[in-house]
Amino acid sequence: MKKSGISTFKVAGTYIGTVVGAGFATGQEVIQFFARFGIKGFYGLILTTLMFIVFGYIIMDLGRKLNSHSHLEIIKYSGGRLVGTVIDAIITFFLFGALTAMIAGTGALFTQQYQISAIWGNLLMAVLTAITVLTGIKGVINAISFVVPFLLTSVIGISLFSIIESPPVLSSVVVTAGESELITNWVIAAFLYTSYNTVVSVAILGPLGVEARDKKAIFNGAILGGLGLGIGSIMIYLALSGDVSNLIHMEVPMVHIAGKISVSIQIIYSIVLIAEIYTTAVGSLFGFASRFTTKSSSPMRKKTFIIGTTIVAFFASQLGFSNLVKYLYPVVGYAGMILLISLIYSQFRYKLKRN
Repeated sequence: MKKSGISTFKVAGTYIGTVVGAGFATGQEVIQFFARFGIKGFYGLILTTLMFIVFGYIIMDLGRKLNSHSHLEIIKYSGGRLVGTVIDAIITFFLFGALTAMIAGTGALFTQQYQISAIWGNLLMAVLTAITVLTGIKGVINAISFVVPFLLTSVIGISLFSIIESPPVLSSVVVTAGESELITNWVIAAFLYTSYNTVVSVAILGPLGVEARDKKAIFNGAILGGLGLGIGSIMIYLALSGDVSNLIHMEVPMVHIAGKISVSIQIIYSIVLIAEIYTTAVGSLFGFASRFTTKSSSPMRKKTFIIGTTIVAFFASQLGFSNLVKYLYPVVGYAGMILLISLIYSQFRYKLKRN
């Protein structure tokens, strides 16, 4: 037992902060994956919450057992050489894609909220992310877990206002305008949402399991983290469901809802959103850099790789935020199903070995 390890609440906070990125608190993910399916989207979110708890625990527990430095040890153990190589490629690709999406999301927010050129938002997020990751895993965990309470408080508060002002319309009618053609029903949406979020979070959750105080902190942290993600998503879902056919066309729908309360609240929420986008950007860059460096890599090699990756992601972010959420996320979600199956298989295999 590691008395000085990461506590349950910090484990939960880091888990939540790694998953909730630009797509989550902007409302883009919840619209594309759930709100447009009406009441069935709500069922999808319940299923997703349960899967977040289960897979969060599996990954952190494996990370602890394998003393993982990155996602690679977990993937090799879960999928073997052949499948593990495929999953590794998927995760590595999406870590860079998620970093790019977070940088793009900041640019979209700057344009919609402040009428400032997107490139300045892109630049701000790129610089802040690189500086944080250069501090190492402890700095990443502290930065991510610190932001989460502010995020959940603001999401729940603004969602409650929206629910009161525009009561949710939980019809069974599917909104087709502006949606991704890759997400065809609520069950697929739930698995894809869990899948691509697991792909991006495994790079942080593996090493987080090593840093956790003990197995109890991992177990309770997975439950609290999964519930936090589920409750936050459900609140956003309810907030958006009152006017989903109009909000689906917006890059940052939750900021639009915040503006209905007051300009001050809108500004505060946009700042919290920037901080929350930052947590996933940090997790993605850390995971990507950890994959291509080792514990024995020189500090100069690590720094050069982190800075170089950030520069490339900055230029890639010019593709636009909503397009990345609409097409990149579902594609990675389909590919990431292999990871979910491998993680479940690894648990059965581990229990069989013990018996």
